[in-house]
Amino acid sequence: MSTAVANLETDLGFELFDRSRRLPELTALGHEMLLEAKAVLDQAERLQSRALTASREEEIELVLAFDEAVQVLAFQPVIIALAKKFPHLKLTIINGSRDDISQYVLQKKAAMGILFRTKEIDAQLEFTALGQYQMRLVVSNDHPLTHIKSPSLSDLQKYRQFVICDKTGRGRDKPLVADHWYIDSYYVIGDLVGNGLGWALIPEHIVNSEFYVKALKALSLKSLPLSETTEVGLIRRRDTGFGVVGEWLHTELPKMFLVEE
Repeated sequence: MSTAVANLETDLGFELFDRSRRLPELTALGHEMLLEAKAVLDQAERLQSRALTASREEEIELVLAFDEAVQVLAFQPVIIALAKKFPHLKLTIINGSRDDISQYVLQKKAAMGILFRTKEIDAQLEFTALGQYQMRLVVSNDHPLTHIKSPSLSDLQKYRQFVICDKTGRGRDKPLVADHWYIDSYYVIGDLVGNGLGWALIPEHIVNSEFYVKALKALSLKSLPLSETTEVGLIRRRDTGFGVVGEWLHTELPKMFLVEE
């Protein structure tokens, strides 16, 4: 590797690394070239994806992965339109939490996925924003926190937090308090919160669903260092092309995915 780098520096006419220290560090020009190289690689992946798409015909089957917390009514219109436009397509829909969806697409178990974006996604994935969901801080109706209209972080630290994770338990959101449990479903979290076992941050449409509307109480987030919204979007592999069906979906989902703000 060192020989290859040295040869590259010779071809470029300048040093990429400062070797005056024990561990080589990128020079200022080296940092600039790294950014340029990453941009070239991204463009190459997009070009490969387009080339693969151009060479493919209509898919026989397609797998879509949806975050289980995404509102069902939001994507029904596009699924109905898909069924009418491609009546012979064999469609498979799989569910999971946010990080599960990323893994399904990375591992090519799904052609594309829709998920909540609360952190940076893998560099191999391309993210297209579709909209935003409101998040709510919730407790049970008889929880001690109900007496505090706008709880602070110190108020929350007295009680257990339920935090969303993937099915392996490794992909997790960052907890706000020391006493926390990781759960792989917002619906299970809703049940636990409704039984008075702690508090959680849950998408608003789940809080307002018939399952929880009478069991959960939403509190203000104004005193907390948190955003009241989370972005929802479409992911696909940068280096993978689509056939006719996949390209249609990738184009139509941003148009038809109705997200309630």
